[in-house]
Amino acid sequence: MSLVCPVRRQVLLGLSGVAVFSAIPSEAQASRSAKGVKSLGFHNLHTGERSQGNYWVNGHYQEGVLSKFSHALRDHRSNESVPMDKRLYDLLFMLKASLMTEQDFNVISGYRSPETNAMLASKSHNVAKQSYHMKGMAMDIAIDDVKLNDVREAAIALKLGGVGYYPRSGFIHVDTGPVRTW
Repeated sequence: MSLVCPVRRQVLLGLSGVAVFSAIPSEAQASRSAKGVKSLGFHNLHTGERSQGNYWVNGHYQEGVLSKFSHALRDHRSNESVPMDKRLYDLLFMLKASLMTEQDFNVISGYRSPETNAMLASKSHNVAKQSYHMKGMAMDIAIDDVKLNDVREAAIALKLGGVGYYPRSGFIHVDTGPVRTW
């Protein structure tokens, strides 16, 4: 029979956490801090609009910039917008960093209204009837001067959501749903 002292277990677990944290290189610890700036830029290929800005500054999302982004990423058919998922912006920021590019994202599709999505789904089997686009959780993108397959591979490597590959149409799909590929 083994007896466990809850106080001793808490102390040991606490110390092991300190040991693990201190084993992390200081650069990695610094990147986990709330200091810094995250910037993105978008070029909506349907409207021609561009939107750029620092969407995250020192641990805080910048609501004004996020609002401008949502407007630029709106459904161009219905002129409707919704607040896009902040995790999508973070995914795109990490994608841009992993590709080591400063280029804006060319956006083929951001938010889609249910009506637009239904219309597109009726014309193509490649459009999901319950698309994450309708929830503001998906974007179809390309990046100038970056091979589409490289964008795809980098997005898959992040393991932050779904990645679809549409080479004939010239874009990849990224979303903040479950990790999956097609």
